[in-house]
Amino acid sequence: MIIAIDGPAASGKGTLARRLAEHFGIHHLDTGLTYRAVVHALLQAGLPLDNEELAVTVAENIDLGALDREVLSAHEIGEAASKVAVMPRLRSALVSAQAEFAARPPGAVLDGRDIGTVVCPDADVKLYVTASPRERARRRHAELQAKDSTLTVDEILADIAKRDERDMSREDSPLKPAADAHLIDTSAMDIEAAFSQALAVVEQAGKTG
Repeated sequence: MIIAIDGPAASGKGTLARRLAEHFGIHHLDTGLTYRAVVHALLQAGLPLDNEELAVTVAENIDLGALDREVLSAHEIGEAASKVAVMPRLRSALVSAQAEFAARPPGAVLDGRDIGTVVCPDADVKLYVTASPRERARRRHAELQAKDSTLTVDEILADIAKRDERDMSREDSPLKPAADAHLIDTSAMDIEAAFSQALAVVEQAGKTG
């Protein structure tokens, strides 16, 4: 079983993906972390972030099953990752690796920006998880406050707006719902309500698939 979950930053897709993977006993991959891992490796080696050939070489040597979420969740890495994610050859290398990961038995949940449209277009279930920009900024602010961040909700909201624009307007694999994706708006939901709705969609797809 392959479950594809797409959506913008801080929509709740990552939490849902982890919960679904745990529930069904299958693998999970946050594909956003794969771009962050490339950035982190380049920074650690003191290499430039704008050299696509170097980025591709790094991408081809990353173990997608051993990504450190804690290290890769740093705000500055996320900012840089959003910029390198527009490199066509890098995207191609990572998409291939992500698709290979999804094909591992007994199945996987992948979350990102282009899973249902590009990485796993034949996924058994596709979800598009979203929330209002203000709510997403509030959630990200709460996360960052736990790490002693001084960013305000408005600053995070502006950052989210820039990232959304960058993700939705890029020529290669723009962020958009797959034609057959099930939309889940989590703006007014807690995680339990969102999980219940997502689980119902997946289980219904299993009955009709």
